[in-house]
Amino acid sequence: MQRRLQRAVLIIAILVSATGAAFLMVMLRPEPPTRDVPDLAVLVDVVVLERSPAEILVRSQGTVRPRTETTLSAEVSGAIIEVSANFVAGGVFDADEVLLRIDPTDYLAAVEQFDALVKQRQIEYDGAARLRTQGFRAEAEFAAAEAALAAARSDLKRARRNLERTEIRVPYAGIVRSKDADIGQFVNPGTRLGVTFATDYAEVRLPLTDQDLAFVDLPEARDLASGSAPVGSSVVLSALREGVRREWASRIVRSESVVDESSRVSYAVVRVDDPYAFESDRTPLPVGTFVVAGIEGRSPGELIRVPRSVVRGSNNLVFVDDDNRLRIREVDIFRFDARYAYLRDMALEGERVVLTSLENPINGMRVRTTLDMADAASGDGTDSKLAAKDGEP
Repeated sequence: MQRRLQRAVLIIAILVSATGAAFLMVMLRPEPPTRDVPDLAVLVDVVVLERSPAEILVRSQGTVRPRTETTLSAEVSGAIIEVSANFVAGGVFDADEVLLRIDPTDYLAAVEQFDALVKQRQIEYDGAARLRTQGFRAEAEFAAAEAALAAARSDLKRARRNLERTEIRVPYAGIVRSKDADIGQFVNPGTRLGVTFATDYAEVRLPLTDQDLAFVDLPEARDLASGSAPVGSSVVLSALREGVRREWASRIVRSESVVDESSRVSYAVVRVDDPYAFESDRTPLPVGTFVVAGIEGRSPGELIRVPRSVVRGSNNLVFVDDDNRLRIREVDIFRFDARYAYLRDMALEGERVVLTSLENPINGMRVRTTLDMADAASGDGTDSKLAAKDGEP
């Protein structure tokens, strides 16, 4: 019994000693090192909204077309006996230059024949007129001689006109688009000979939406009819030429005064003087070139501008409030262009909009901003708007 008691006391003593030693080790251990918990809020770039005078640039596109294009056709029959060296695809010719000549032999003979007939009819008419004054001819005979002379003159005029038609020419300087007939070919009236176009100026049709028309100075049909059409908006055309983007200054000269039924757009016409640079040293703008047009629009006054890429959906922006939390709100967007969206609500001035692309922004989500970091680094907030401008794309 005594041995059992001694064993129990020994066990209790061991447990007490072990507990005391463990407590002493816990009390004497050094404090663990501490580390700052990193801020896991998303870092975003923001811009402070500011109002500024808006310069609206209306974008459109079109193809350069000749102001006049002519399909040449034969007006008389015969064999082609002469072709100008300039009458080839791409050939440049002067106004009234003979491009083709049809054999005029038969038409020269017809002119000589009717010229002689006119002389004969003139003699007959003069004789009838003298006899009529002397009372030896009836009025009917004089009228017949007069009619015969008039018919002969008409035939002579027609013969001379047919002779002129053996020479194919156009009343403008231009370029040959295509050649469809050649020397030795026999042609009949209506036979297609080729296509030419004028080069003094070219035109570009630019489609404009109804919203675009609110900013473009466009001559109206009534102004053109009265002869007092206002000057249209300035336009800069651009296109790739020889691998380099070139620009040509031009101006809207008229509208087509109709709305296209299928696309619901109106067309403005831009005039490009001397497109082939015959009288200048600028880069030519050939017919058929696809061009992008930047039309200088009327200024609507002061607006707030934001990069178009930050607009979510059709009219949502992601703001950062004073507590650095995201707020997704609808805004009134006045207009889009290729790079920017323009806002009319001046109450938004001074607010911060997120420029960083966020996959799934959530209302109330906490973020960090580059503006706050810049302010913390500089020690004050005086450069906030300057940093915002520098961060704007």
